[in-house]
Amino acid sequence: MAVDLQVTDNPDKARFELTADGELAGFVQYFLRDGQIAFTHTETDDRFRGHGLGGHLVQAALDTARERHLAVLPYCPFVKSWIGAHPEYADLIGSPGGR
Repeated sequence: MAVDLQVTDNPDKARFELTADGELAGFVQYFLRDGQIAFTHTETDDRFRGHGLGGHLVQAALDTARERHLAVLPYCPFVKSWIGAHPEYADLIGSPGGR
């Protein structure tokens, strides 16, 4: 069974949202300031856990950060561990106050 996954930035709530077949499945919260995006919390609905959706969400959020030339501050443990497992994203990590 294929599931239609969509990740969108919701700046009003300061989070990237993942929908599965039109239903909110998870989100990653962020703070955006001075060319940096700090990811602070990732949450996936219990019904959608264990299917790799959190990783899909984080990857899409990081791809957007790369497109927008933002330095990433991975305060969220899930985002930090995902980047650790995907070293091709390590170049996005910036230090607070500058890259």
